[in-house]
Amino acid sequence: MQSRQTILPKRLVAPGPDTNQLEQILEAAASAPDHGQLLPWRFIVVPDNARARLAQVFADALLQRDAEATPAQVAQAREKAHRSPLLMLAVVDAQHGNPDIDLSERIVSAGCAIQNVLLMATALGFGSALTSGKALKAQGLRTLFALAPQDHALCFISIGTVLAARPTRLRPKTSEYVHTLQVAELQGTCTVVMESTFTQRQGVR
Repeated sequence: MQSRQTILPKRLVAPGPDTNQLEQILEAAASAPDHGQLLPWRFIVVPDNARARLAQVFADALLQRDAEATPAQVAQAREKAHRSPLLMLAVVDAQHGNPDIDLSERIVSAGCAIQNVLLMATALGFGSALTSGKALKAQGLRTLFALAPQDHALCFISIGTVLAARPTRLRPKTSEYVHTLQVAELQGTCTVVMESTFTQRQGVR
């Protein structure tokens, strides 16, 4: 788990996961927490024969945002569709199943499923990355992936063999993101003090 790192899609090359490996990667997603067993998320694999169409969607989305984009910028937008041997779109459904379960819970579940996918890919020896961008909200992309009005395109997942790894980024210390809730009575009221669990610090966080 701690060895997982983001490898830019342009540094992910063939071979990608074979059929059995892909099945293991996708099966890992099923162990994500899922309140109400809604299965509010899904993954859409982009096969090689659909990459050119996705490339056109990326190019069109760029030109819609910036009509003065240069040919080089448009070509770069197109090229993103052809990076990494395995490319998938992660989608979350805001309405499927029990409508009382908030979108935030659905997105958390999807995030857990995505992380499981990344971890299994790492365990199998592959590199991976998540990519997003304004094209995810483009109508052309929604049309290509047949997304319903309640569907949210979260990110693309790229998986492949690592061509060139970079040094692992500095991980944040637990003292930076783990705190202990302490409640102290003060003049008949309660004051909530957030202190680091592992490193005692002065003052209120």
